[in-house]
Amino acid sequence: MYAISSDRTLRRGFRELFGTTVFGYLTHKRMEQAAQLLQEGNMTVAEVANLVGYSHLGHFAAAFRRKFGITPNQCLMGRKFVRGL
Repeated sequence: MYAISSDRTLRRGFRELFGTTVFGYLTHKRMEQAAQLLQEGNMTVAEVANLVGYSHLGHFAAAFRRKFGITPNQCLMGRKFVRGL
């Protein structure tokens, strides 16, 4: 019972401090790193997806598009972000 209560308190404190869940925060950081790597242009989309922790390219592309409004390939080709960073 004590562990559940402290876990809930920790999650609530994290949300108050960062304005998002732990998962949301980690996803945001992964997408920021992915965007930076794609803009550098030294890696393929698949390499970037694997580097930031996605084993399925489709899941990575969907998350990237939700975050920035463009596909990872469009980012790699130099298209500007619609939303995000």
